[in-house]
Amino acid sequence: MNDTPNNDHPACAACKLPVPRRICMNPKGTGPEGCPTLSRQDVLEQANSAYQEAETYEFARQASRQEAECYANRDQKPYILQPTKTRLVEICEFAHKMNYQRLGVAFCVGLSKEAAMVQKILTNHGFEVVSVSCKAGRTSKKLIGISDEEQVVRGRDEAMCNPIFQAKLLNHEETDFNVLLGLCVGHDSLFFKYAQAPTTVLAAKDRVTGHNPLAAVYLSESYYRKITHPDS
Repeated sequence: MNDTPNNDHPACAACKLPVPRRICMNPKGTGPEGCPTLSRQDVLEQANSAYQEAETYEFARQASRQEAECYANRDQKPYILQPTKTRLVEICEFAHKMNYQRLGVAFCVGLSKEAAMVQKILTNHGFEVVSVSCKAGRTSKKLIGISDEEQVVRGRDEAMCNPIFQAKLLNHEETDFNVLLGLCVGHDSLFFKYAQAPTTVLAAKDRVTGHNPLAAVYLSESYYRKITHPDS
């Protein structure tokens, strides 16, 4: 398998330069052929101009503040990263920075226990919480042409995951900020497409790794190397 990047398009993930020498990190740095910092200045200008819209400006500003506040002892020189906050705490703090009052939680029914815990935590942090399960509405999979053989459990009318209903329900409830908890691949994409409020992800579904998708990445050259070499 060829892992050499196509020089016609950006491939930051394949950059071989040490991070301190990259132009995206160091004004005196450099970049390989196809480096978007060097070769996509027109797109960069369009992106940077978008931050001048007032709502986007404030959202980005508070997100950057939140990023820094997740590390301790930043006055020390030389500085070594010292992370201190979990993602759930970070979500709460960011939502407070943005003065959000009503949060939406869209969750997989398989994580109902976790969703109840998350709702309690968010409520204890002073938020009004609207939560909705992926199976809410009990829409049959027949609506999207799923046959009995294609169902998870065969031999019955199976309810589909309905991320569009989840998104539209939270739109209807006028949530300020949404939190995704364990939606399936593709279902999360539909939620992003139809949700009106900005959305963050607390946990991505991974049925095998206990919802820790990076476990497979970390083990991709050992126990999970079949992922890296699917044709072997």
